[in-house]
Amino acid sequence: MKYMEIPIQTEGSESYAKLETYILDTPAEKIAMKKRPMVVVCPGGAYGKLSYREGEPIAIHFLNQGYHAGVLRYSVTPARFPTALLELGTTMKLIHEHAEEWNVDVKRIILVGFSAGAHLTASLGVFYRKSWFTEKLGVTSEILKVKGMILSYPVISSEEEIGHLPSFHNLLGERFEELKEDLSIEKQVDEYTPPAFLWHTLKDQTVPVENSFVMMSALKKAGVSAELHVFPEGEHGLSLATELVRRADGTGVQTECQKWIELADIWLRRLFGM
Repeated sequence: MKYMEIPIQTEGSESYAKLETYILDTPAEKIAMKKRPMVVVCPGGAYGKLSYREGEPIAIHFLNQGYHAGVLRYSVTPARFPTALLELGTTMKLIHEHAEEWNVDVKRIILVGFSAGAHLTASLGVFYRKSWFTEKLGVTSEILKVKGMILSYPVISSEEEIGHLPSFHNLLGERFEELKEDLSIEKQVDEYTPPAFLWHTLKDQTVPVENSFVMMSALKKAGVSAELHVFPEGEHGLSLATELVRRADGTGVQTECQKWIELADIWLRRLFGM
């Protein structure tokens, strides 16, 4: 495996923004899978920080499934929209540029987002065809198009009743009132939105499960293939929900929620036709 840290710098980027890449380098003649899918992970943190529990442990899991992986350490506050989205778009551009060198199947790129990172993931999923986005990056929409999205306890809606408003305030700053409707993802879903796998817990007290409900409803209405799993117990920010990601204070483990990653693996194999 080749591990690299590649700076990702675009309009408004913070100096720490980078893509941590985990590229499997088994000689092609030794395996049947010549070109591999690639998973790009966007950790959560309310657009105010970045979780490490939702970064490398997730990448390592997908490496073990035979996929290349990357973790995007995107810019958070004081960086504002659209900086993080432009960084994710730049990441897509970078993967395409290195596709031959890294043996990436660019038709099978998956985004995996957690909480606010899932909002970022879903933002690319609904905005990749917008001219303001493609023109800023100097690419076609095909470069930004992904095969699917895995959205873990996602921040989706800016509606006051269900939205995690601190995420939107961190993302939008003084433009909160101006842009909050545009960045309420369920209102931007259309038939071109990539297929999605969503999971949440019923007792999430930080980002209400209704965020996943409204996203699932929007995807269904648009005719987009989607799968949603809701677990009865569990706090926000579980990551893998295993001992591997137990927090220093002892929280972060929820046995029944550990099943989500297996379900996501099955969903991916079906999506890939494997």
